[in-house]
Amino acid sequence: MRTEHISDTVNKIFLDNGDEIILVGTAHVSQNSVEEVRAVIESEQPDHICLELDKGRYESKTKEQSYSNMNLVKVFKEGKTFLVLANTALASFQKKMGSQTGSAPGEEIIGASRIAEELGIPYSFCDREIAITLKRAWAKSNLWNKAKLIGTLLSSAFDKEEFKPEELEELKKSDTLQEMMNELSKELPGAKEALIDERDRYLATNIMTAPGHKKVAVIGAGHANGIIRTIERLEKKELSTDLSSISQAPKPSKAGKIAQWIVPIALVAIIVAVGFAHGFNESLRYFLIWAGTNAATTVLFSILSNAHPLNWLVAAVTAPLAVLNPAIGVGVFTGIAEASLRKPTVKDFEGLSDDISSVKGWFRNKVLHAFMIFFTTSLGSILGTFVLFPIMLKIF
Repeated sequence: MRTEHISDTVNKIFLDNGDEIILVGTAHVSQNSVEEVRAVIESEQPDHICLELDKGRYESKTKEQSYSNMNLVKVFKEGKTFLVLANTALASFQKKMGSQTGSAPGEEIIGASRIAEELGIPYSFCDREIAITLKRAWAKSNLWNKAKLIGTLLSSAFDKEEFKPEELEELKKSDTLQEMMNELSKELPGAKEALIDERDRYLATNIMTAPGHKKVAVIGAGHANGIIRTIERLEKKELSTDLSSISQAPKPSKAGKIAQWIVPIALVAIIVAVGFAHGFNESLRYFLIWAGTNAATTVLFSILSNAHPLNWLVAAVTAPLAVLNPAIGVGVFTGIAEASLRKPTVKDFEGLSDDISSVKGWFRNKVLHAFMIFFTTSLGSILGTFVLFPIMLKIF
């Protein structure tokens, strides 16, 4: 394998089998990138074009989306709350970048697909679904890092600071999505593999195995070096082209499944032991004290979050039950209840990327408000359990 550095944004890779790969590293908010992609494709006339995009993101950018079709109940039940919020935060961040740089995020990727269709050149989507990437990063993070992950994503959406002219010029030379991934990987070293390394491998493998002897790959500038290194390892057979191990969300480990039952089992064990030692009434008293404290903190957080009054009752009843059955958190019940009691409108769905960037937006937008209730009541239940549980353990 031999690599030629053509310019700051273009690299040519010559494989040992005679195939040629032209990597065009773009900035996802730069109009210059759009023009450069067209120039490279027209001059090189490749057999195939590879795009750093997955089919889902491509369709969301090119087709009319009906946000009202999103089923919030299904989102809560299937544990997709974080994914929806993460995608919304990313969309808000890129929208802000695009408004200040004068070019819509990802326009050069979409432009490459249009040029390919115009010239009759086949093309393919080579990136992994963003949902899979985020799920794998989430799975590789502990509880503290998960909180940091949410905080980092939301802080990017809440950031109102205008970029200085010199900062804008630098941003135009970078890959905004990759910049955010880089920031996340700094905050969460354990998730770096999913956010950076796995995506480089996924892209490199799909580019290398795509049909054709001469291929142009339109990628974010931040991926170029990682893809070149990975292609070299693939050609040396140091890496397999089988991507099945990183193409799906990881299944929960047995240790993790067991760990989530430790508190409920210990809690029940204490109450049963108290019953044997001091009788049923004392055992019931212990249980009611714990359940009441847990319910009270959960309801308090739901009130502070301006949940619907009927949802206070939902929080009170389901909080203790959810702790005893960790497979379903209290946030699932309160989130579904809030979305049912205050049904979101199409306007709420369409305003997600704007409303996520302000505190008022979280209270005004019924979709975001349901998500907020999900998180705050979950936090209230956790505090209610772990504040009282050590005291009960000590008394026992």
